Amino acid sequence: MKNTQISRRAFTFGALAATPVLAACGNGVGGRGSGTIDARVRATLEEMYRSYPNTRSLAEKANGMLVMPLVTEAGLGFGGAYGRGALLIDNVTVDYYSVVKGSGGLQIGAQQYAHVLFFMTQAALTDFRRSPGWAAGADVEYVISDKGDSVSADTTTVLTPVLAAVFGRAGLRIGATLEGTKYTRIIP
Repeated sequence: MKNTQISRRAFTFGALAATPVLAACGNGVGGRGSGTIDARVRATLEEMYRSYPNTRSLAEKANGMLVMPLVTEAGLGFGGAYGRGALLIDNVTVDYYSVVKGSGGLQIGAQQYAHVLFFMTQAALTDFRRSPGWAAGADVEYVISDKGDSVSADTTTVLTPVLAAVFGRAGLRIGATLEGTKYTRIIP
C-alpha cells in the first residue's frame, strides 16, 4: 500500500479553490433565498436613492435595473468576487442573477460594495436577458465614482445603453488588475 500525504499548503489551496465550485452547487429551490434577495434589493435601492437622489430619475427612465445589494471581492495576486441580486422591470422582480468576477495582477485586500446596472435601452435589456451569461463590456458607463459624486441624467448619459452605479464600499483593495465580470441567471 502506498502512503500518500498532502501538505497543509496543498490542502489549503485545494480547499480555497473548491469553495466557489461547491457554493454554486446548491440551487436553493424551495428555499427562502428569493425573499432574502428581495429584502436586500429594497434596502439597497432606498440607500441609493437617499445617498444619490438623482439616481431616482435614472431609474424612472431605465427599461430595467439589475440590483446587486452585496458583492464581496478579495484578492492576493489572483482575486475574485461574488454576489446575488435581482432584475427589476417596472419595480417588479422578474429574475434573479449572480455576478462572478475574476481578476489577476498586482492586488491585495478585500472589499464589499453594492451596484446597480440601469438598462437605458430596450435592446440592452433584451440582450442581457437573452444571453446565457452576460459579460460587462465597454458599453457600460459608470455614473457614480468612488468619491460619491452626484449623478445627473444628461444627454450623453441617457444615450448610453447600460449605466452602472457602484456605492456603499467597505474595505480596501488596492492594485492594478485585469478583470472579467459575468452575470448569470439563477434560481435562489
